[in-house]
Amino acid sequence: MQGEDTLLRMRGIAKRYGSVAALQGVDFTLRRGEVMALLGENGAGKSTLVKILAGLERPDAGTIEIGGEIVTLRSPGQSLRAGVAYVTQELSIISSLSIAENICLGGGDDHFVWTQARLAAKVRPFLALVGLGDVDPGLAAGSLSLAQQQLVEIARLLSRDARILILDEPTAALSDAEIEKVKAVVRKLAAEGRSVIYVTHRLGEVFEIGDRVTIFRNGRSFDPAPVKDLDIDELIEHLLGRRLDQMFPPRGAGIGPVAMSVRDVIAPGLAEPVSFDLRRGEILGLAGQLGSGANAIVKAIAGAEPRRGGTISLGGRPLTLHSVRDAIANGIAYCSDDRKRDGIFGVRNLYENLTSPALPRITVGGFLSRKREVRIS
Repeated sequence: MQGEDTLLRMRGIAKRYGSVAALQGVDFTLRRGEVMALLGENGAGKSTLVKILAGLERPDAGTIEIGGEIVTLRSPGQSLRAGVAYVTQELSIISSLSIAENICLGGGDDHFVWTQARLAAKVRPFLALVGLGDVDPGLAAGSLSLAQQQLVEIARLLSRDARILILDEPTAALSDAEIEKVKAVVRKLAAEGRSVIYVTHRLGEVFEIGDRVTIFRNGRSFDPAPVKDLDIDELIEHLLGRRLDQMFPPRGAGIGPVAMSVRDVIAPGLAEPVSFDLRRGEILGLAGQLGSGANAIVKAIAGAEPRRGGTISLGGRPLTLHSVRDAIANGIAYCSDDRKRDGIFGVRNLYENLTSPALPRITVGGFLSRKREVRIS
């Protein structure tokens, strides 16, 4: 493509958080009608870049051009007016409002009273754009599947005439069937001339819907490459900066005796009893689609969900696990897949989050010791 096809150009973008350089002179371009995949390990800088483009963060240095004009994006409102829309991984749908109300919420352009019928008429064209043309706009948004809610978010931003869509891991919490729906909408929007920045950790999606890919590593970006010129091994090596045969440390001397034994465990979300052994020094993978039960058995072992039957033994000793606290007391740690709901305390500081599972270790006479809290964390 020629230079006139470039819709977005970011030059020399830098951002620091204290002593941490999140972005170091990053350059980034996006063409009209393309899907640009954005890849990088956690902390590589890709989230900081898209937040700057969405008006959620301000760069310390650098310029942003949209359509050949230099723009200043100091707020999400300014970004929207410039044609940039950001769909976050954690949806902002209001479940109790209708689909139509969610799409129109915050539009602010019209000054007359809206009826439900008028709202529905306004949003139907945008629902059709994202493949939801047959869905009743009057339905409560909370009644939709996660994939449909994701598409309603996109429809809302299309109603603001967005030319650039930033999709931040839109398929992270979706089933395979739902993922296909979202990918189909992304392809359709790009074919109609919209430009999409697609942030993902699913490498397969890069090859399925990406036109080009930009890789971030340690706060720096690398020149975008056409997806058709890469294979999966090359992509992984570019992403991590080392050869595949150097990707993991050497395996240990061997696998030890059985450390945990799970026998005929029945729990909510499991269609049948589950049994397996976990050996000392072993990494055991549990694979399955969303809703298959892999997550359910992990929650049962961690005491996060009630167990309706079966036994869990640790070192040959049967365990009674009524809560996560019981699991922690027995040396079992659980990292939730939903960090916002039950993974962190968003309003508490880092020290308090890190030490929350170990309160007995940071108390003196029943009172919290800040000195111990800081030392342990």
